[in-house]
Amino acid sequence: MTAEMKNELVQAVLDAPSACPEFKECAKAYLEASDSDKSEKAKILIAEAKEDINPIDGTIEFFASDMGKSFFGEEVAAQKLAHAKEIKAQGALYCDCPGCTAAKALIDNEEEFLA
Repeated sequence: MTAEMKNELVQAVLDAPSACPEFKECAKAYLEASDSDKSEKAKILIAEAKEDINPIDGTIEFFASDMGKSFFGEEVAAQKLAHAKEIKAQGALYCDCPGCTAAKALIDNEEEFLA
């Protein structure tokens, strides 16, 4: 994997509206790091990705909860709940929001980042 490809995967974190601020800070630090610091920043970024990715069961629980309904509103939470159940039925293990999708891409390419 080229440095450019890695940077594109990391940029997806910054572009994801659903990525938390800490995850975005790790992504920014990686992109701004010198070549000699990339490996250490990659370790931190991957660890944050693993911490932040939401398993689909947790996503379903959240959208079914009062907190999810309060945060998104009843209608949107119901739509997101239905979507989460649908992708779980199709075999998804994780939420497919942009933040979780970016996290999964980083985790899936961990060896490339840490090489």
